[in-house]
Amino acid sequence: MSTATRAAPARTGTGAGQEGPGGGALTGTGVLLRFALRRDRVRLPVWLAAVLLVTFSSLQQATDLAPDDPAEAADTAATLGGPAMLAMTGPEHYLADPTPAAVLSMLTLGYAAVLVGLMSVLTVVRHTRADEETGIAELLRSGVVGRHATLTAALATAAAADAVLGLLLAVLLPSVGLGGATVGGALLYGAALTTVGLVFAGVAAVAVQLSSHGRTASGMALAAVGAAYALRAAGDVGPDALAWCSPIGWIQRGYPFADNRWWPLLPALALAAGTAAAGYLLSTRRDVGAGLLPPRTGRATASAALTHPLGLALRLHRGLCAGFGAALLVLGAMYGSLLGGVEDMLADLDEVRAALTEAGGTLVESFASTVLLIVAVVASLFVVLVALRPRAEETAGRAEPLLATGLSRSRWLASHLVAALGGGTLVLLLGSLSMAVTGAAATHDGDLGVRLLGAGLAYAPALWVTGGAAALVYGWAPRAAPLAWAVPAYGFAVGYLGKLLGLPDVLGDLSPFGHVPQLPAAELRWTPLVLLTLVAAALVAAGLAGFRRRDLDPK
Repeated sequence: MSTATRAAPARTGTGAGQEGPGGGALTGTGVLLRFALRRDRVRLPVWLAAVLLVTFSSLQQATDLAPDDPAEAADTAATLGGPAMLAMTGPEHYLADPTPAAVLSMLTLGYAAVLVGLMSVLTVVRHTRADEETGIAELLRSGVVGRHATLTAALATAAAADAVLGLLLAVLLPSVGLGGATVGGALLYGAALTTVGLVFAGVAAVAVQLSSHGRTASGMALAAVGAAYALRAAGDVGPDALAWCSPIGWIQRGYPFADNRWWPLLPALALAAGTAAAGYLLSTRRDVGAGLLPPRTGRATASAALTHPLGLALRLHRGLCAGFGAALLVLGAMYGSLLGGVEDMLADLDEVRAALTEAGGTLVESFASTVLLIVAVVASLFVVLVALRPRAEETAGRAEPLLATGLSRSRWLASHLVAALGGGTLVLLLGSLSMAVTGAAATHDGDLGVRLLGAGLAYAPALWVTGGAAALVYGWAPRAAPLAWAVPAYGFAVGYLGKLLGLPDVLGDLSPFGHVPQLPAAELRWTPLVLLTLVAAALVAAGLAGFRRRDLDPK
């Protein structure tokens, strides 16, 4: 007697964006959210600490800029109300009643909004498009996971970080004893940053649907952050309508600790909801791992340069190099144009003047040496990004086929390090050149322009040490590769904020940027530059040695 057996229906996965049996579009969101928070348990607190540092490091400066004497307050308003300061800070209306809290909001809200935007963008891209590139998303969707669960979990992670930041500021600001820091103003200040974070999380949700590469998606979303800040700056100096085209301009016109207007947050919330909804809609019109924008068709045959590891590395990093080069050209031009008005801008800020001129030189030279550090730190971000690219190639499984050929490990990794160190020097040169040209024009001093160019290039050995540190961590402990970001972050904290906060000089000695002579204010000393170069060479050699001795770590 034969028996007929009916096979049980196979469970359908969600690799193509379909829901599992009985599941909805959001099935599995809670699990993915907990997984994302677990992965970012260190990254997000560091971001939150950075935003809090930007705000609270300016408390004393805000107090000094808002004296009780009406005559001194008028001088402060005249100083902060100049076009250069308005472009760097916020709208002039804050100065109508310049309490310390209102001045703090004017000084820090725009910068904090940029940091929150960066945090939200990178968080959403990390848990969506980056996971699709590495295959994690496809693996997750093979289970019972709804088509919108991944994007929802990423947005919820960013929103949770934004909300925690807003609550921390709302609680801490009224408790520091800052004049005019009311509870209502603190709530608005925190809500403004939470709202702008949601806006850029939504922008990132759209960007990850357009491009099939995480780096491109991040670039598009971060360009939106930069455009929002630029529109805000243009509107504060020129036509006010330009600032109303920017979500950063909207939240600043809530005037926390001044007018305490909540309604400017409404268009920002509407934009956040609209961009998030657009991200969900666009996600249904593409396959997992693909982007809506078609990839550019390449040449039928590869160029001769791509047959060599260095040529391939340069090809992989040329887009990033172009983006950083353009950004530093703009940044250098902006800072250089301010040099002609430094004396007036800092006329009544005695403590800031004293901190800047501590290394010697004129006030203009000291200010230039300080902002050149910012240019160098931004260039070092490029160095770290490129130096850690081999980690992404390794975990994505693209390095193993290359190394299975006659290509040695040392040559492969060295090609990326050459691109990192050489490209970093190039973008540093572009930023320094831009600042030198505009600075010479603003001060009518051609000799200053030449010295500014040399002062910028003096930071090249510090960039090389940064790249060497990234190579060392990647070579010996690849899972700890994110620690390489501590070098530029620490260098900025002690080099730029340390002057204003009066931090001990010994802290600056722990940063490679702290050993660079503060040109053009100080005298050129070759010894620290040579030692930094030797340290960089030793770190690179140690990183190469470590990479040769360990196993690959594909995911």
